[in-house]
Amino acid sequence: MANNQEQFNAFHDTINATKKRRSTLKTNRDALRDRVRKYFKNNHADYIQPNFYWQGSYAMHTILTPIKDENGLGAYDLDDGIYFVGKSEDERKDLEWYHKEVLKAVENHTTRGAEDNAPCVTVLYADGHHIDLPIYFMVDGDEHPRLAHRKDPWMDSDPRELIDWFCEECGEKPMLRRLVRYLKAWCEYINNEKDFKMPTGCIMTMLAAEYYNDNVDSREDIAMRDLLTAMHDALSEDNGFHCWRPTHPYEDLFEYYKKTRKDKFLAELKSFKDDATRAIESKNPHEACIKWQKHFGNRFSCSTAKDEDEDAQTKSFSGTLKTNSRFA
Repeated sequence: MANNQEQFNAFHDTINATKKRRSTLKTNRDALRDRVRKYFKNNHADYIQPNFYWQGSYAMHTILTPIKDENGLGAYDLDDGIYFVGKSEDERKDLEWYHKEVLKAVENHTTRGAEDNAPCVTVLYADGHHIDLPIYFMVDGDEHPRLAHRKDPWMDSDPRELIDWFCEECGEKPMLRRLVRYLKAWCEYINNEKDFKMPTGCIMTMLAAEYYNDNVDSREDIAMRDLLTAMHDALSEDNGFHCWRPTHPYEDLFEYYKKTRKDKFLAELKSFKDDATRAIESKNPHEACIKWQKHFGNRFSCSTAKDEDEDAQTKSFSGTLKTNSRFA
């Protein structure tokens, strides 16, 4: 059985966002928050003032160092929710007002400007990353906020609950965060190499938590094989292609997947789980590593994987005589 834990450790060091990068992103976030606060204080002092809640992969500590494009830029995708908490629904303004005013607040914050999209306002940065600003309204005392989404106006959405859920899951599943990073890195690689879009990081996070399995050796290569196999077996069953959000509003995130996209994802998942199984069953760590690299890309380096059968190495040691042996 090939052991590629050393290569997984190196891969994790490569894809995991560095402390310096996280600090830079936090600084950018705080500056953006200050700008939004200042705008609403100066222009709408008599209205509800915005609050903020960091959400998404940064808040979950699963953010990756992205694959760089031909210009050397990496697309960090960050989310910072803007919350307007009123005393009653009567204080809620028209959905377009929130989009328009938030865009005005941030459109000149960077040299690349900002975009007003259906679910959020997006601020673009010169190094390739961007910060999405979804906008929420809720009545003080209500359990859940509502999102100012153009395609589904004032839809129920509560990212705060999702972050709390994930933190609890990680407390019970020690390898979960690292496995989520691996799944997201796989999806990013496929997105860059092929002509279709893999599921979002949010979906992969939920699937990883649902189909997670520990193993007695705490090996991540074995854990990945078991996770991929459990995911494929469940999702490929008749009427099994679902990803239920574990928090409010508990919707199926695969509900609107067309058959073509579903089939392509399941085909990629099957290919990965089959190669993961072959890698674990292999006797040669380097040959096994190549199978992992096929799905993770060249960032998953095989330079340290030994190109020899582990069984042969074990036999060579077992046949060595000790100098104090009576047969020496």
